[in-house]
Amino acid sequence: MPLSEQEQRLLDEMERHLLHNDADVVSAPSGDRALSYRNLVYGALLLLAGVGGLVAGVIVGDVWGIVIGVVGFAAMLAGVMVAVTPVRRTTPAAPRERSASKQPSSASFMDRMNDRWDRRQDGR
Repeated sequence: MPLSEQEQRLLDEMERHLLHNDADVVSAPSGDRALSYRNLVYGALLLLAGVGGLVAGVIVGDVWGIVIGVVGFAAMLAGVMVAVTPVRRTTPAAPRERSASKQPSSASFMDRMNDRWDRRQDGR
């Protein structure tokens, strides 16, 4: 059942509002824990090795195939756990002080886009 024009406009407005608010929540620092790029890479490599082990276990077929498949599955599970486990930051993140005239170059792309959107909405 298609939405009416009013319902579609209301849904679009709610989505924009939700995306704006969620972007602020996602970009906010999460305390002293953050995802590590290195852990993501190691986790992805371990996941791929596990998939390879699982496929090799299916190809081998006999009792050794079952063992190889179980080890491959365990490697896949460990890879996902390594990839999504946050690491503790060595120094707590200091609150950023941003000037209205110039954004620091270290700000992420999404932070800059959110700031530009906020300035546009405020009429600055």
